Amino acid sequence: MVTVTSAPPGEDGVIVGSEPTVTGRYLRRHGLEVITIAGSGPAAGPRAISSRVNVARTVAGVLLRDLPDRWAHTIGVARTADRVAGTVHPAQRELLLVAAWLHDIGYSRAVEETGFHPLDGAAYLRRHGWPMRVCALVAHHSGARFVARAHNLEHALDRYPCERSAVSDALTYADQTTGPQGQPMTVDQRMAEMLARRGPDSVQARVHHRREPHVRGVAMRVGERLSRSGGQPE
Repeated sequence: MVTVTSAPPGEDGVIVGSEPTVTGRYLRRHGLEVITIAGSGPAAGPRAISSRVNVARTVAGVLLRDLPDRWAHTIGVARTADRVAGTVHPAQRELLLVAAWLHDIGYSRAVEETGFHPLDGAAYLRRHGWPMRVCALVAHHSGARFVARAHNLEHALDRYPCERSAVSDALTYADQTTGPQGQPMTVDQRMAEMLARRGPDSVQARVHHRREPHVRGVAMRVGERLSRSGGQPE
């Protein structure tokens, strides 16, 4: 269940990081301030959800409201990101959750431009003033660069820095261990599901031999960090 409440007039200046981003005006244009998702992960539990994460969740909820499976997947990714947040520096955990909520907004018809969702999502966020690091995490999640080459979109993607960090690893891990309807999956199950769904002639299938080692390397690093932090991959 998604409950949306109206934003009060006159409020402005929501901040993510050190840059003004999704302002009260932006929220009012969408007719909302807060989104509450019953039992949907990071909001449920001992840690209070920050206003920055709540803004990201709100924006994703608005943009993906006509795509229920994609929204369910996004909720699952955010839940997994919250579970593995101990693998990143405490100061970066909020950034991880913001990126997790926003990573698939490029599938929204209101956002789509090129048809390549990581690039479209990043471009939308940049137009609306989100920090470059958030945009770049969205642009490059889950080895997007391998698919971008096959679409001849590599140069467009290069506008966004490709970071290799515990945060980018945790985001990709969360995405690649969450199924299309938000269900937990292993990396093996997720890749097999993706190939079956996309088909043997798809771009994803053609680049799988390059992308698969990247995803497996990410999963290995996150698993090692979880072990060191006292957690275990599910």
